[in-house]
Amino acid sequence: MNEKLFIYQLMPRLFANRNGTNQHNGSLQENGCGKFNDIGPVILNRLKNDGYTHIWYIGVPAHASVTDYSRYGIPEQYPEIIKGKAGSPYAIRDYYDVDPDLAEDVSSRMQEFEALVERTHHAGLKVIIDHVPNHVARNYHSVYKPVGVRDFGEDDDRSVAFSPNNNFYYLPGHSLQVQLPPDKKASFTYHESPARATGNDCFTHTPTIYDWYETVKLNYGVDYLNGMIATFDPIPDTWIKMRDILLYWASKKVDGFRCDMAEMVPLSFWQWVIPQVKEHYPAIIFLAEIYNPSAYRDFLGENLFDYLYDKVGLYDLLREVSNGYRPASDITFTLNEVGDIQKRMLNFMENHDEQRIASDYFLREGHRGKAAMIVTSTVNSNPVMVFNGQELGERGMDNEGFSGLNGRTTIFDYWSVDTLQRWNNNGQWDSQLLTPYEQKLQSFYRRLITLCNEEEALSSGLFYDLMPANYENQDFDSTRLFAYLRGGGKDLLLVIVNFDPSPRECTLHIPEHAFDYFGIVDSGEGKLTPLLQKEGESLLFTYHFPYHVKLEGYGGEIYRVTFL
Repeated sequence: MNEKLFIYQLMPRLFANRNGTNQHNGSLQENGCGKFNDIGPVILNRLKNDGYTHIWYIGVPAHASVTDYSRYGIPEQYPEIIKGKAGSPYAIRDYYDVDPDLAEDVSSRMQEFEALVERTHHAGLKVIIDHVPNHVARNYHSVYKPVGVRDFGEDDDRSVAFSPNNNFYYLPGHSLQVQLPPDKKASFTYHESPARATGNDCFTHTPTIYDWYETVKLNYGVDYLNGMIATFDPIPDTWIKMRDILLYWASKKVDGFRCDMAEMVPLSFWQWVIPQVKEHYPAIIFLAEIYNPSAYRDFLGENLFDYLYDKVGLYDLLREVSNGYRPASDITFTLNEVGDIQKRMLNFMENHDEQRIASDYFLREGHRGKAAMIVTSTVNSNPVMVFNGQELGERGMDNEGFSGLNGRTTIFDYWSVDTLQRWNNNGQWDSQLLTPYEQKLQSFYRRLITLCNEEEALSSGLFYDLMPANYENQDFDSTRLFAYLRGGGKDLLLVIVNFDPSPRECTLHIPEHAFDYFGIVDSGEGKLTPLLQKEGESLLFTYHFPYHVKLEGYGGEIYRVTFL
């Protein structure tokens, strides 16, 4: 049976932090921070038993923060060009180092990370970390780089706006002037002259607070201010530096890279670098964060990315369907848009960039995302991701500091997430301090993911959409219900979900062609056996009589179809 990837996205800074002080805009000393060493065998084995195959540890590479580690030889940072006290995990200050916040012994921080990788592997899980290729922290300086490695920008000609030999883009004659509020502008001591282009392709010396002002755009040989002319021969220096960085982390035995904003880097670079990394590490996977559907198939070319984010497709649609803004039948059309590559799209309903399902900005309660999560997990054989706390109904409604009250769990602040802290229970990870509601939701996620691992029909089977056969079915509301079949080997599963807040009863037509499609010839009397709710009753049916099912609000079921 082919393995279906289930990725647990885990931010060590927050995940294992037991300090419940949660002072608004608090420091590391006030609010504490989870450590690599806090993620031990108990929780790793628990995640493995819950059905996950990979852990994406976010915030591992060293990034800019206001916490002073100068006594360890790490340059002190400038708070005015850092978002939050803890800083953004995507403003990398040293590609060859790990975040010192995550180490109990800062001088042994790399060894502590390597030990975490070893523990993760020992639990039967694989490790994914971020690779941030498009931009670096404004005050980037590597103190951990190998002997002979030159820093980004160290050999740049700063008198010209663009050179294919430069690592950065410059704005000669201009100093950096970030458009900050007056109260913050008064304390601006960071000096950058000439100013460099900002990470979100902002080619001005006056980026605003809405830009990625804490980062600098890297130069891969494309002249943005001169018709996007590309100079890739000879190979630009940035390409070589990035290849060496990827090989460095691969040598640490990580199993994959989630490549941040991959489409902001030339496709030619990925075509050049990925085969080189895979030549040395054939099993390593590359996952691209990408939001331009017209470029999907280019990034999935031969020897390129293994998987892509499916944010602007299935995620955005399921969010709108769950909120009642679009009909469930639109799922069919969204799936068809990536039909030939759907197996290589990473599905999710939460990640660090998006608002929590249970937040006031989305569905307000975690269980209301169950229908969307069933579809996300079972619609194809592609990988699925869960963000830490999602399975507990974490609301993300804390006002942590820089992040603000926005329905997201902060990536910029030192903080402790209530649901995760109670699940942690002083390192026991036993769920005893979770509410009955949270335990029930956690059990749902565990059961759903386990089913996807156990059932060949879900992990690698074929897909058959039942919506067209039921558009004219008056007992099936295609605006709120969605149904399909998954088949693998001799198994046939029926998946049906209800996006409406209220319970629904419906009949469902399965055309004869569907059984032919799965090679099923025995079409007499049969039985539907519920797999998600084991205590649910089995339903008897005949081949020509429509199936009649009951569904809870925002819920769904996976039925095994067998013939008597």
